[in-house]
Amino acid sequence: MPVPVEAGSRYGIYHCCCDYPTLPKVKKEVERKKWDGIRESFRQKWSKKFGEWPEEGDMSWPGHHIRDLWHGGDPVDPNNIIPAQPAVHDEYGRQYPGCYAGQAPWNTVGPDRPYTDN
Repeated sequence: MPVPVEAGSRYGIYHCCCDYPTLPKVKKEVERKKWDGIRESFRQKWSKKFGEWPEEGDMSWPGHHIRDLWHGGDPVDPNNIIPAQPAVHDEYGRQYPGCYAGQAPWNTVGPDRPYTDN
């Protein structure tokens, strides 16, 4: 994992990516162009490891940067990019401002076992 994980704590909130400084727009665009330049080759490499990059119709799913480019996320780090269904990727974009602003529910601890099917 790209970051250490400590269960049962506020570690994820305290060390939230939202605490990283933001990049100036010009620098963010430079980082975006790096991603644009490797997007297709990244998807090909990813596909060799995990299977075909998901598509919806004739469109490839967007690659979502877990630590986003505006907050200094590495645009070409394979550990920072996951495929995201287009509607889900759009929802990420709608939710990020609340996280950045420290608003609920992003400023609270989640369920005890968030990754289990209860």
